[in-house]
Amino acid sequence: MARYTGPVCRLCRRETTKLYLKGERCYTDKCAFERRAFAPGQHGQTQSRKKTSEYGTQLREKQKARRIYGILENQFAAYFEKAERQKGVTGENLLVILERRLDNVVFRLGFASSRNEARQLTRHSHFLVNGKRVNIPSFQVKVGDVITVTEKSKESPRLKEAIEDLAQKSVPAWLELDAAAATGRIARYPHREEIDIPVQEQMIVELYSR
Repeated sequence: MARYTGPVCRLCRRETTKLYLKGERCYTDKCAFERRAFAPGQHGQTQSRKKTSEYGTQLREKQKARRIYGILENQFAAYFEKAERQKGVTGENLLVILERRLDNVVFRLGFASSRNEARQLTRHSHFLVNGKRVNIPSFQVKVGDVITVTEKSKESPRLKEAIEDLAQKSVPAWLELDAAAATGRIARYPHREEIDIPVQEQMIVELYSR
């Protein structure tokens, strides 16, 4: 599937907020957004002074959500349609669906420093779901599912370092982590207040309702 392969710091600058797309680097002074907190391009510094329309504001919220989770337009629209069909608040349903992606859960459990890294690790078959190998980043986990690092992958330098750091990390309340066994479990689905992304989901609902 096609993916954005350009500089991810440019995406943060376009949305004029930190999306934490590069993991630990985003918390250091090497973060490009800290040095240039304005939109990219020749006229980036003047764009922030322009008045944004209601449509433009709604569009930016959708783009932020897409970029945080690393999803292309058609797939995001499909997620929205699914959220609309479910009972409850559409915007919250959408965020819960996005959080249930396997690559996001791998990131939330601390096996990867960013969702992009989690996506790569998932594609390379480093994880088992309920004992079965799953290499589809968009795989939707369910309550009770158990995510485990494969035995072979535990020796990978990339994952070995992450596993060693698990004991010092905390995970969201809707997840359970056994750091010693490098295993995570979906205890329940997240509540809106537990999803810490800088997005106003109601604006996304309004955008698709036009």
